[in-house]
Amino acid sequence: MRIAITANGPGEFAGWVRPLVAALRARDPAVELHVIAVPDDFASGREARYVEEHFPGVRGYPPSDYLRLALGRGVEGLPASADRVQYLGGDLSHAARVHARLGGVATSYKFSRKKYASTFARVFAVDEANREQLRGWGTPDERISIVGNLAIDGALGEASGAYGDAPSDAARDGIVIFPGSRKHEVANLFPLFVRVALNLRRMLPEVAVAFAGSPFVPDDAIASALRRGGEHPLSYGTPAELRDGEIVAGGERFPLVRAAMRAAAHARLAIAPPGTKVIELAALGVPAIVCTPFNAPELVVIGGPLQYVGKLPLIGAPIKRAAVLAVAKRFAHFAQPNIDAGKELDIEIAGTLLPSQVARVAAERWRDAAWCAATGAELRALYQHQAGAAERMAAALLEPVAL
Repeated sequence: MRIAITANGPGEFAGWVRPLVAALRARDPAVELHVIAVPDDFASGREARYVEEHFPGVRGYPPSDYLRLALGRGVEGLPASADRVQYLGGDLSHAARVHARLGGVATSYKFSRKKYASTFARVFAVDEANREQLRGWGTPDERISIVGNLAIDGALGEASGAYGDAPSDAARDGIVIFPGSRKHEVANLFPLFVRVALNLRRMLPEVAVAFAGSPFVPDDAIASALRRGGEHPLSYGTPAELRDGEIVAGGERFPLVRAAMRAAAHARLAIAPPGTKVIELAALGVPAIVCTPFNAPELVVIGGPLQYVGKLPLIGAPIKRAAVLAVAKRFAHFAQPNIDAGKELDIEIAGTLLPSQVARVAAERWRDAAWCAATGAELRALYQHQAGAAERMAAALLEPVAL
């Protein structure tokens, strides 16, 4: 069986690609896998290398290779045909283009559109709400299969050491901070959260505080961002150094861990922007202070035409800033666990974030051990039924008959 997978950024590669590839290889060690990173503003540029490092024998292809394929040119190592083409992130048109070139049976996960109703033989859904979305997008009901959230398997796998990561006590019974992996997050949230960490050290001097560093962001990029202390005047960051695997600032040292879920599994509380990581933390039963900063909304990476409007000289930034703030007002919650639960479980802070504000809220919640335990249990229960999504998808993809 030969399967080609298309995906885009760090969240999709760690949360979706990684558990599915692991499940496919566990079920059929002989399966031939080709993972194609497609062009995307969410991408780091390290995705193809990441998947090859984690899964020897799996071929990863950077966006430049995808562009060659899309233009009808050959790509070294990529066969002329595939049995399956599986969408796992990015623009759906890229998966459709790969399918047009490689043939086989095309399947998607979580997303589709009316124009692709006949392209995807099956769409794997997260839950019933996702099924309804897919129906609205024109996907015939008989082509939808609910499998669960792949990110749950990704989090549980990393936390248990299934991907070869060593255990970490860096944040045991403490606080783990996720500054994000996108370029604007590294440039501005890392320095802002360093100041948050310094405030926490004063408020909770005996509590372990650690930073979670994405494996998609190299040390030199983090070190450069820390030295600058934030590139935007409203980032409210502070300069720091990256030294021997620790962030050093104001005479304090904070570990930087790469296997974030291994450390988070032992933490009492997390601090993070909204995104896949918040779902993964919920799966582990770790409550979070979810920070949605609008200090510089024009820097936020979003899908669709507005991302490109924001790049126009002079007028782009003000237009994008106003549009992002207008859209944000429509949402009661930004954290997916809160959206799924229909109420606030994780604590959300949105707006112009001040380090002292974030630290104060985090310290208050950390001190309330009963709240952390109860909320963590409720978060874990919210997603525990979705565990096993990767195994269910792998079984379907490896079926010898047409889907």
